Amino acid sequence: MLPYIHLGPLTLGTYGLMLATALLCGFFVLRADLNRRRLAANPETIIGLVGLAGLVGAKLWHVLESPADFFTHPLQRIFSSSGFAFYGSFLTGFLMLVLLARHYRMPLLVMLDVAAPAAALGYGIGRIGCLISGDGDYGIPTSLPWGMSFPNGLVPTTERVHPTPIYEFLAAVAIFVYLWRLGARSLRKPMPAGEVFASYLVLTGLARFLVEFIRINPRSVLGMSNAQAVSLISFVAGGVLLWVLKRRFHQQSKLHPILRHKTE
Repeated sequence: MLPYIHLGPLTLGTYGLMLATALLCGFFVLRADLNRRRLAANPETIIGLVGLAGLVGAKLWHVLESPADFFTHPLQRIFSSSGFAFYGSFLTGFLMLVLLARHYRMPLLVMLDVAAPAAALGYGIGRIGCLISGDGDYGIPTSLPWGMSFPNGLVPTTERVHPTPIYEFLAAVAIFVYLWRLGARSLRKPMPAGEVFASYLVLTGLARFLVEFIRINPRSVLGMSNAQAVSLISFVAGGVLLWVLKRRFHQQSKLHPILRHKTE
């Protein structure tokens, strides 16, 4: 593993480099989606503000998960180069998207649909940063042939463990491909706004819920880790949202011919 790259007096964290790569890839996906939907919004502004909000939220979520450690060494915990939680970034990123939707006078569900594929891909690339730096996001010990050890990681282990960042990367790429194609289908046939985002909540929640069974995160809520409990909420919320959107869409589709007939 390679937590840091030393270039003379300059030290670069590999996790930070992969995070920057994730934002860059997310920008290209976001720009392509805005272009194909012919939406007037600035992708540089969106990815910059959402990325910044996500970083702040990820760090705050992580430090507040262990309040005793935070109050013991607050500055060290806040300014540490490691320790970012996905669901913290999700919440603050979501709030920023709400503000940006209002700024661009764009329906919120449309903005969320545009952001969902970029978020899925960016998350997967960020997990490769966790793998390279060995920051403790790996899983429980395993005898499987692809098990890995992280003797030089930020959170070292000499045991062969599940490389869960790789699992999450593969799941994230698959989710990205599905969401991208779903967005393309929405341009060819009528679909309810928000379906891409709701699918994102369902699929990412399910993927994180499953992988947490073999992660080393401490259990706190009904035998689940904090991330697993939140991922379950994401899965349920996405399923409910998807059901509501489809139900309303089909009701409106049935009403349109009746309204057109009355108008004529």
